[in-house]
Amino acid sequence: MTGATVTGPRVTSSRRAAGYFRSGIPYNRSGHGPRPLVVFQGMLFENRPQSGVMTRMYRFLGDDYTVYVALRRPGLRGGCTLRDMADDYAAMIREEFGGPLDVIGVSTGGSIAQHFAADHGDLVRRLVLHSSACTLSDAAKRLQKEVARLAEQRRWREASALMLDAVLPRSGAMRRFSGPIVAVGSRLMSWRAPADPTDLVVTVEAEDGHDFRGRLAEIAAPTLVAAGAEDPFYTPALFAETAAGISHARLILYEGMGHPAAGRRFARDVLTFLRQAVAEGQ
Repeated sequence: MTGATVTGPRVTSSRRAAGYFRSGIPYNRSGHGPRPLVVFQGMLFENRPQSGVMTRMYRFLGDDYTVYVALRRPGLRGGCTLRDMADDYAAMIREEFGGPLDVIGVSTGGSIAQHFAADHGDLVRRLVLHSSACTLSDAAKRLQKEVARLAEQRRWREASALMLDAVLPRSGAMRRFSGPIVAVGSRLMSWRAPADPTDLVVTVEAEDGHDFRGRLAEIAAPTLVAAGAEDPFYTPALFAETAAGISHARLILYEGMGHPAAGRRFARDVLTFLRQAVAEGQ
């Protein structure tokens, strides 16, 4: 697998659409734009290249960017922290891209992105915290711990059902069909479950202790916090506190939207924010 040819912020990549960076971090690549953008993916059951909806979430960026959706390195050791994971991303970005780029951190990936932006500010031009805040709500911590407990027991179908039920809309037509959706979805997810739950368990333990309120002021990059007001993992107050703690941050909350934020308004707002950097010559 060859690396990227970088000239300033522009990248021409010969990498496959899915694979592993030289550091061992898995990725999915999409888009054909001239600039690289790295997404720190949310928490999944296994750290490996993904398929399906997870690879299409950011396709609206494809004209402007070549997008790399990156998970964590497989085989996380016990005691690994979100800060350690941020350091892994920093080493990868230095090796593969050589300089600053735009970063999106979604959910758990957003928790890691906060450490990344504070500790490696020279590597981030603009930051999007996508459905992520300075800490999880207490209810979300309890949910994730239960998912990890079930995963340790290899009860993947139950763990999948818990996660799916959490992210389904609380009202509307989709909620009326939540039972069949959870039943079918959890079965499909359990078929692809990993043999070893360690990556998931270590990530849950790391995020359980994440509280970045005391360090938000260390993030210097212009930041967009974009999230749904009905997010089951974070409260509107936590999103507001996160944006308020970062000196160059803007908050956009979408009424009636859950986790993660998506749709035309979200795509428009993210593109507007990122294109502003291009217009300003960043």
